[in-house]
Amino acid sequence: MRKTVLTAIVALGTGAAVAFGAGPSTAQPKPATDPWVQIGSDIKSGVSGLTVTSRSGGTLHTLVVRDNKKPGENRIAEATYRPGRTPEVSPISWRGGPEPVDLEAIDAVPGTSDEFVAVASRGLAYHVKLADAGEAVEVLDVAPLPAIGDGDDFESFSLTSRNGKLAALWADRGAGKERPATVYSAPFSFGSYGESEFGKVRKSVFRAPYPSGDVRHVSDIDVTKSGRVLISSASDSGDDGPFDSAVSDAGKLSVTRAGAVRLSLAKSPELLEKFKGHKIEALHCVPGSGRAALGTDDENAGGSVTTSRLCA
Repeated sequence: MRKTVLTAIVALGTGAAVAFGAGPSTAQPKPATDPWVQIGSDIKSGVSGLTVTSRSGGTLHTLVVRDNKKPGENRIAEATYRPGRTPEVSPISWRGGPEPVDLEAIDAVPGTSDEFVAVASRGLAYHVKLADAGEAVEVLDVAPLPAIGDGDDFESFSLTSRNGKLAALWADRGAGKERPATVYSAPFSFGSYGESEFGKVRKSVFRAPYPSGDVRHVSDIDVTKSGRVLISSASDSGDDGPFDSAVSDAGKLSVTRAGAVRLSLAKSPELLEKFKGHKIEALHCVPGSGRAALGTDDENAGGSVTTSRLCA
């Protein structure tokens, strides 16, 4: 696989490169300083979703998706971050079907090194596989998410493996005071032709503790190794901002040995960290590190990335 994209990750408030093996933080929720590193400079180069495919020390290998909509615009890129190096972005070609419109999330298929599920805002899930040594992704199957509600707009999707069983977690993003997010959970598997299959779907309601106003209550979602559910939330006042975001500890997910998925969301989610000036749309716990990789889609200001110790 060719080596490419995501970027720099700088220790909060220090300007130094993050050490992934650092101990757990005891800091109280607070606005972040400005550890972000820009990886895109315009509205077509934001980060609407990311997954970390591997890491070696401080080096991260990632895939990012973008919410572009017109033919020929980049949908997915591969990325590598090495401390002290200038970030690079390398587009990957899309093959095996029409280009998706408005990709908003991506996660790796647990137990594989080259398969992923990417989700578009209207609820189409693309099962894809890296091909040509990472030069392209090949579509294996396209399937709608189950139980789509009226007006649902999706920005999140996460796969997790527990007790040898897969579970999927995703959410309608919600909109302000009048529309909380609807969080969906279900057992997950693939059929004999690579099609995504969902078991019994359960729904829960989530309201972000921060930010307020025109908030998207769920802009991305992930599950830690211990089963904690982390949710990013963001406010978006237009293509030039201002933007505001936060990450919350929202509850717990478990999977029984029989494969039943149990999601319990907190009535009062714990606010872990605020990120002013950015619209976080990507949240992924870096395996083995306790850190979360975060990506933004700051519209006309492009995309930026950082990490924070949120997954410990």
